[in-house]
Formats: sequence, C-alpha cells, structure tokens
Amino acid sequence: MHIKRLKHLSLLLFAFGLIIGSCSPFGAGTQQKTRYYVLSSMQSEATTVQPIGNLPDIGIGVGPIRMPMYLERSDIVTRGSQNEVDIADFAQWAGPLQENFSRVLAENLSVLLATDKVSVFPFSRRDMTDYNVTVYVTRFDGMPGDKAYLRARWAILDNRRKASFFEKHTVASHPTISDTTEALIAAKSNTVADLSREIAQAIIAVSRIHPPQK
Repeated sequence: MHIKRLKHLSLLLFAFGLIIGSCSPFGAGTQQKTRYYVLSSMQSEATTVQPIGNLPDIGIGVGPIRMPMYLERSDIVTRGSQNEVDIADFAQWAGPLQENFSRVLAENLSVLLATDKVSVFPFSRRDMTDYNVTVYVTRFDGMPGDKAYLRARWAILDNRRKASFFEKHTVASHPTISDTTEALIAAKSNTVADLSREIAQAIIAVSRIHPPQK
C-alpha cells in the first residue's frame, strides 16, 4: 500500500508540474524567441538609389565611429522619456552596432558618390584614401510606434587625419510605420540614410575646394 501511494503521489506531482510549466511565463509553451536585427543600407533589391555625385577616383575612409556607452551592448535600446532608456524585450543586434553602423554608412556613401573606393576603419592602406570621415554618435534610439532619432557630430579630414575640411552636427528623425521593433530598426536605417546624404554632399563640396593630392 505504501508503494502504491508513493506512485500515485509521484504521478500527481508530475502532472501538477506539467500544468504549472504550461501556465508559467517561463514554461516551454510561452517561451518567446529572441529576434536579431541589422541596419540596412539605402540600396536594396526593391530600391534603386540615384547617385548625387560622380567621384569614382576618390578614396573615402569611414571611421572611426564612436558611440556613447549606453549603446555599446547587444540589446536594442529604446527611449521611454527624455531621461529614461529601456531595453527592448527579446530583441538584439545581430552584431556590434558600431560595426553595423560603419558598414551601412560606407555602403550608402559608395552608392551616393558612385565610387567603389570606400573602406571602413581600421584601414589596411591609408594611402588608398583621400578623405577620412569620422562620426561621433550622441543619440541613436527611439520608440516603436513613435520615431527613431539620430544625433551625430561628424567631420571630413585629410587622409592623415591632421586637417579638418568640414564639420557638422546632424539631427535626424523618422517615424515608425508600426509599433514593432522591426519598424523601429527600419526607421533607424532611414536616419543613417539622411546622415549619409549630408556627408556625401559635403564630400562633393570638399573635393572641389580641397582636391586630393595625388
């Protein structure tokens, strides 16, 4: 009798555990999968971007790109208010944000200026670049269902990074098309596109005033 009671008790405990597990937010039935995101460049299979300049012989070095410490994490940061930031649930960057930002900026400049001579910091050969674009991002966040925001101070330097030819502070924002994290990342990509256009226009102007020393 004692053994039968133990068996019955074990079965009851097992069944109870299954019920609790299925109802618990940590149970397998409700476990949510983490999604990973990347910024996208202006050029895509569905979108063709027209260059705003034609600088095929000019080499451009992108970077270093600096970001505030609150963005140096794999989690996607959202902003709940002016002085409060939040961490998005189950949403992370697929790689270091700084690298992703640099790559997308470089791709955008390559398309906008019709040049393949765009490299990302650290450069393998400095003599292959004519201008160096440095960026210090001071804000890059937003809120799903609202807007994405980008603030960045940037400069165009000579290839030795000793002389500054152009400096500017860019403030950009784009509305999100829905309240999803994917829509927020798309809006962030649009702010990087705005920054890319401003930098491309400045490079065209600098190339006329300070032509590369070949």
